[in-house]
Amino acid sequence: MIFSAGHQQVVFCADEPSGLEAIIAIHSTALGPALGGTRFYPYPDPAAALT
Repeated sequence: MIFSAGHQQVVFCADEPSGLEAIIAIHSTALGPALGGTRFYPYPDPAAALT
């Protein structure tokens, strides 16, 4: 289970043919559209990627 403390929305995406696993984590859209960044790192599990 993915713990999403402090996030408005967390979405886990996967593409089996390519092996892609991605997490989209949105902290808040209270002030309007948000900006973000990208991390390319081999986390040991999905929960570690959200810390």
